[in-house]
Amino acid sequence: MPFIELETNLPASRIPTGLEKRLCSATAAILDKPEDRVSVTLRPGMTLLMNGSTEPCVQLLVSSIGVVGTAEQNRSHSSRFFEFLTKELALDQDRICIRFIPLEAWQIGKKGTVMTFL
Repeated sequence: MPFIELETNLPASRIPTGLEKRLCSATAAILDKPEDRVSVTLRPGMTLLMNGSTEPCVQLLVSSIGVVGTAEQNRSHSSRFFEFLTKELALDQDRICIRFIPLEAWQIGKKGTVMTFL
């Protein structure tokens, strides 16, 4: 169950219409997870500083069970997420940072229990 959080200092008016749906589809393909299990949050208009600059930038947080736990996995995921984000948001790669957080099934609550028991 991947959780995707995109934080950016771009104003909402510069976020392409439907980005959340395309990011959901891209995430499902990149992480090889069902699209209906992906949760996407967009946070435009945030105050962000990256590399000493407040120029437009993005921080992407990718949290999931079983698919973001190694450098090898994340190198491949990173390449594909960067390709998607640079195309969709017209940002240079040095204005994007991705954080991968591996989760365990007991850390995600759903249907009154945790994923361990579903």
